[in-house]
Amino acid sequence: MPIRLPWLRLSLVLAKHAVRRPALAMDLLRVSWRFRARGWWHRPPFLPVPDRTYLRWRMHTAYGEDDAIPSAEDVIRYARWSGKRK
Repeated sequence: MPIRLPWLRLSLVLAKHAVRRPALAMDLLRVSWRFRARGWWHRPPFLPVPDRTYLRWRMHTAYGEDDAIPSAEDVIRYARWSGKRK
């Protein structure tokens, strides 16, 4: 299934922020690694992307809608918060 444009746009905005702030880049990489689907190497596209069902559940619990797209600020805030929990 193709990536929806809002998710791609969010990824590009986050990448732009990460280029400017290397510490944030590390936090975003850690978060994306935590969200990867189990056994991702067994299924195409063979990339460590989140499981759709899990992602929809996370969006529902955070925003009240399965199809919600978080703002870049929300993702950055979460990544920074989770990066400090060492």
